[in-house]
Amino acid sequence: MLYRLLLVAALVMASAGPGSTAPVAASMTTVVAQASLPPLFNTESQAHTHCPKDIVVWLNIPSGIYHFKGERWYGRTKHGAYACEKEAIKAGDRASENGQ
Repeated sequence: MLYRLLLVAALVMASAGPGSTAPVAASMTTVVAQASLPPLFNTESQAHTHCPKDIVVWLNIPSGIYHFKGERWYGRTKHGAYACEKEAIKAGDRASENGQ
C-alpha cells in the first residue's frame, strides 16, 4: 500500500499552490505510484470504451477500494477515477465490503 501513500502525497503536494516546489516533487512521486495502478479514466464512457466486456467501477485511489454503479460512493469520492473491474483487481484493489 506504499504506492497509495505516495499518490496521496503527490495529490496533496500538487495542490500546494503557486511558488512551491510541489509540481516537481508531485510528478516524481506520481511516476512511482502509477506503476501499481490500473488504467484510470475521467469519464465512465472512456472506461467503457477501454473495456467494453468488463464492469466499470469507481476506484477510490488512496484506499484501493472500488464501488459499483448504483452504490453510494460511485463517482463521488474526492480522489477517484473510473476503471475496469478486472484491471483493478489485478492491481490489488478490492470492492467495498458494505455495498456503499
